[in-house]
Amino acid sequence: MNYAVSPLIEAVHYPPISEVRSWAADYNNRLEFPLIDLCQAVPDYPPAQELTNYLAEAVADPLTARYTPDEGLASVREALAGRYKRIYAANLSTDNICLTVGASQAFWLAMMALCQAGDEVIIQTPYYFDHDMGLSMLGIKQIYAPFDPADGGLPSVAAISRLITPKTRAILLVTPSNPTGTVTPPALIEKLYALAAEHKITLVLDETYADFIVSDSAPHQLLSRTDWGKNFIQIMSFGKTYSLTGYRAGLLLASERFIHHALKAQDTMVVCQPRITQLALAFAAENLDSWVAGNTRMMAKRHERFCQEFAIPGNPFELVASGSFFGWVRHPFKGLTGRQAAKRLIAEAGLLTLPGEVFGPGFECYLRLALGNIGEEMIPEAVRRLREYR
Repeated sequence: MNYAVSPLIEAVHYPPISEVRSWAADYNNRLEFPLIDLCQAVPDYPPAQELTNYLAEAVADPLTARYTPDEGLASVREALAGRYKRIYAANLSTDNICLTVGASQAFWLAMMALCQAGDEVIIQTPYYFDHDMGLSMLGIKQIYAPFDPADGGLPSVAAISRLITPKTRAILLVTPSNPTGTVTPPALIEKLYALAAEHKITLVLDETYADFIVSDSAPHQLLSRTDWGKNFIQIMSFGKTYSLTGYRAGLLLASERFIHHALKAQDTMVVCQPRITQLALAFAAENLDSWVAGNTRMMAKRHERFCQEFAIPGNPFELVASGSFFGWVRHPFKGLTGRQAAKRLIAEAGLLTLPGEVFGPGFECYLRLALGNIGEEMIPEAVRRLREYR
């Protein structure tokens, strides 16, 4: 081509999962054993059958093919508000909800409405790579909060406090973490919220994997406050929750005033979340709580099996942190980057993993393993290939 592209986007690395899959394609015809995909965090189980049956009927309705309001159908947002009240004891209304094309679009809405080029956002490392990529494209400066492997990378209130400047607009945190799987405890989330409120900035939580926390209590208590909207925004995806990743079932939760402004960007981006996705969300929110709980237990069992297999003596890889969907692993290849290590594992062990450096600077010695992709029966074989790798 003989025209320029934005230098901001030119400086951003290629989508990591697409990059790894291109490596796998190169090796695919030369492998002596089948590939095991630990690359992308996708549930390996299908949606609930009753949801699939419901959507099959919904597709036949011509109305399903039409636009909805930008923020989503009121009935769908009401169903989701009811779910939030059950799980979080939330003080919210449908006007606090904007339905989005996945959590990724919710993130873009949040950052575009919060920030302008030159502003700063504090990100806990290792971060979710799409967040860092998006901030770079928007010209927003990323300020990286340090990682402490001793506690699985939990955010430090003191460390984050030292990073706040007059240009800071938000503290951005993913919990449970992607890539480490670490769950930030409710009490620590409260302290981060208090820090944000003190500095008149926003705590932005991406809770894409919150439904896979095994607990009888809510992931945090922020939404039960009457004033939560002053300094809190939630980014949410139900793609993993309901095994609807291809439906792009996301949500932005914020104050009514913030949603009002975010809808300006929503209208220019996608207009609205697809109606079929909205119908799926409403049905799921009203009918699938027990189905979700069963999958949460199943994923917890997979994680437990993964940790047991990893702990068998002789494993040259170190499990630094993990959770229901992820293992954050230090690789044993001295002098190799994460990309070089990941390529080596494809070629010599038939394992697809993600290189650590896509989750932040200084993480070249790490790999992310995604556990959702494989059933429990495949976990021993996947870990055996790591354990016996020489």
